[in-house]
Amino acid sequence: MNDPRDLSGVWYGRYFATSWGVEENSFIAHLEDEGGAFVGTITEPDTTGAADIRRAFIDGSRSGASLRFTKQYDPAGPLAHAVAYSGTVTDDGTEVTGEWRFSGYHGSFVMCREIFSYDELEERAETELDAPIAVDADDRRLR
Repeated sequence: MNDPRDLSGVWYGRYFATSWGVEENSFIAHLEDEGGAFVGTITEPDTTGAADIRRAFIDGSRSGASLRFTKQYDPAGPLAHAVAYSGTVTDDGTEVTGEWRFSGYHGSFVMCREIFSYDELEERAETELDAPIAVDADDRRLR
């Protein structure tokens, strides 16, 4: 049986800084989890204004619901430091919440993903295949 807390996949998240006022930013994480060891990448808007986006690499571990990882910003980018994260993944594997720390700064984060069962995907595909397709007789484009 597959572990529903396996972190592999695409995650959408937000992190919040609380140590110098309130600041937040969104991110997209692509993770690969192999038996609790995971790696991945994060892409987020660059709030410094130096670039449009900034990238980071993730290396971490998960034991049951608990996880820890390091987010290392791309050394070629405007930020070149590492941030330590710790958190908890829900039993159904759809949400992770926790905190981050870096050189005296800290805050919280949350990331979510959708998980579809085979039955849900199959039902959706059948529904889409059964839907009528309208063709405009004048220009032959699908509507």
